[in-house]
Parts: sequence; C-alpha cells; structure tokens
Amino acid sequence: MYSRHIVNIAIVLGALAVIISVLMPAANQVATAGTSPLLATVHIWYPLIAKNYPTLTPTPTPGSDPLFVGAGDIATCANSNDEATARLLDGIAGTVFTLGDNAYESGTATEFATCYAPSWGRHKARTRPAAGNHDYNTSGASGYFNYFGAAAGNPGEGYYSYDLGAWHIVVINSNCSQVGGCSAGSSQERWLRADLAAHSTTCTLAYWHHPLFSSGYHGSLPATLAIWQALYDYNADMVLNGHDHDYERFAPQAPNGAADSARGLREFVVGTGGKDLRSFSGAPLANTQARNANTYGVLKLTLHPAGYDWQFIPVAGATFTDSGSASCH
Repeated sequence: MYSRHIVNIAIVLGALAVIISVLMPAANQVATAGTSPLLATVHIWYPLIAKNYPTLTPTPTPGSDPLFVGAGDIATCANSNDEATARLLDGIAGTVFTLGDNAYESGTATEFATCYAPSWGRHKARTRPAAGNHDYNTSGASGYFNYFGAAAGNPGEGYYSYDLGAWHIVVINSNCSQVGGCSAGSSQERWLRADLAAHSTTCTLAYWHHPLFSSGYHGSLPATLAIWQALYDYNADMVLNGHDHDYERFAPQAPNGAADSARGLREFVVGTGGKDLRSFSGAPLANTQARNANTYGVLKLTLHPAGYDWQFIPVAGATFTDSGSASCH
C-alpha cells in the first residue's frame, strides 16, 4: 500500500487548522500485478486552537459506480462497537444507509446526541436512514425524525424513495402499527406500488428494519409480506434488513420463501452496527447462503448499472467476511 500526503494550513469552520490530504488506495481495494488500486482522497483536519475530533471525508474516484454502505442496530453508550464500525465508514466513500434501531435504548434526543452523533453521526450528511422499533420507544420516533430531519422522510410516514446512480432505492417503515399498517391495501403498500410503477429502472433495492426471513434471535417476521410481494411484482432485486443482531445472506427467493433465481429478491440481514450481537436461534433457513453472529461490521454495495457487488467488511481485528456479485433482473 502506498499514499501521498499534502499538508496545508487553512480556515476550517472558522478556525485555523492544519489539513492533511492523503491520496491512498480506496477501502478494500488491492492492486494486482500490472494494475493500480482505485484511489480515494481522505482529508483530515486538526484545529490549531480549539480541541476537536478529526473529520474524515472520503472522496469517491470520479466516474466510479456509487457505493452504498451501512448496517442496522447501531449506537449505544454502553459499548464502543458503534465507533469501531464508524471507523469503517470513515474510509468508505458513498451513501450511508441505516437499517433501524439507530440509537439505543429508546431513540431519545439525548441518545442520538450522546450515543449516535459521536460515531455514525460523523456521516450524517450522507446518511439515508430507516427507523427501527427502538427508535419508536420515543413517541412518534421524534428523536429519530428530529435528528435526521428531511433525510428521514415525512415524520408521519417514515417511508420514502430516491435514486442513486442507475438504481432506484426505497425505504420502508416496518413499524407497521405506527404508520397505518404494511398489509396489502395499506397506505404504505399502495404508495410503494405507485412509486415502483413510476420508476421502471433496471435495478431496485429496498430496505427496512424487520426481516421477512431470518434464522436469528427474532426469526422471520411476516408483517412485511405484502411489501415483499409488491417488490417482487415489480421485479426488484434486493432487500436489506436489521433487527436480528447478526449477518445473514440469502439466495434470491420469492415472497413465499421458494428459491427463485429468475425473479427472486436477495435479502441481507445486517444487524451488526454496534449493539450487542446475538446467537442464531436455530439452523439456517432453506435459502441461507452465509451467516455469522460474532462479527461487527458493515455491508458495502457497489451499485453497477445492471448489477451489484457486495462485501461484508468486519471491524479491525475480526476476520469474517462475505462477498460476491450478481446481476439485476
């Protein structure tokens, strides 16, 4: 590995600071014979007057496909595992997603300010969150919506969509009782079908907190079956969830759990953001392809125009990883 350092002195946020710009291989890129690694620029600034923490801003390589990185079940003041996963984000450019249960135990304003903000909050400006049940332990998830603001969607809904590169991305609120349900004919399910009909992209991804399929502590939860059905009907490609504090990857499957390599959605459970991990409750499900319950980390997706690469990146000192590639429908 190599790097190049450029040192400057400038005014940053109203304070005189030393800025060190480091040109180095992008996260998890390895050069092979005759090639050069992809490069990312990391700017680190240190105030000369006021004490502050470094702000890390990874810069994507121009012209590269979008990176999409995150996890769920994240911040608690009871341990420092969320800081370990936040350090992974420090070195990965792109958009950050969260899969719910962002600030334990109850998603209060204080917990967001003192537990989430110092770690994953470093990347708030590039984060597109989803809400979890712990976020709703505060009435109306007000701590969550006030912290993330417009990025979290309408506070009465918590579901929204956006485009990233060639992909259409949908965020669902799986706290169904808080938003009028998730069943067929509910406001959210009807909104989802209308949204998918209006965005006929080749590749579509959706994420929310509670998984339809899981061999983890909580297991499979059927509340979002109609959501899966709508995504399946419109040929979506991938679903990301949290809630179970582990990592699990599934083969593409239909809403009824049958393997479906032609039209099925691949689900990832990534509840490895920082809150205490939990053992699996039993044997893998029929379409489980990989799982781990003792490694904190984040899932990094590279979103190509007609496919995607995935990589589970463990925190420093851990060894489990999982990676692969697939095409969109």
